[in-house]
Amino acid sequence: MTVSHFNKTFLKLLFFTLFFCLNTSYSQPSLPQRTVSAIPTQPIDFGTFYVTSAGTITVNWQGSVSTTGGVVVVSSVNARPAIFDITLCQGRNVTLTYNPTTTITNGAPSITLTLGDTEKGPSGTIFAVNTNCTFITTLRVGGTLDIPAGAFTGVYTGSFSMNFTQD
Repeated sequence: MTVSHFNKTFLKLLFFTLFFCLNTSYSQPSLPQRTVSAIPTQPIDFGTFYVTSAGTITVNWQGSVSTTGGVVVVSSVNARPAIFDITLCQGRNVTLTYNPTTTITNGAPSITLTLGDTEKGPSGTIFAVNTNCTFITTLRVGGTLDIPAGAFTGVYTGSFSMNFTQD
């Protein structure tokens, strides 16, 4: 092998190596999530109670139960607030809005569910979430059932919506 052939081969190899090195693209790491994620993890539950006349039963965001009128608590063991797990990587503020009343049903007459304050405050509250993408900010929500006289016994079901908007 001659020196000239060696130099040509070496130059070709060097050229291709530089070509591939220069064409390798580098990019910035992907940006973190910029949207709010709110996952309902626990439904609101008022425990076991019976009604002798019209009244209310309340479960606050801390899980405490209280009644008025002819509503009597049998067991508050299962009473608990609704819980939402919220994540937002950017550590921005979240505005919470919701309609305070909804109805739940079990046949004919419906019962009104009035959402109470959350642990962060009432509808329209702005609160901060942790800046770590893997950290979950928990939001607890209480409510009050307004039970009319003559309400059917049994399990009532319904739903409510909450809007979480990043600021």
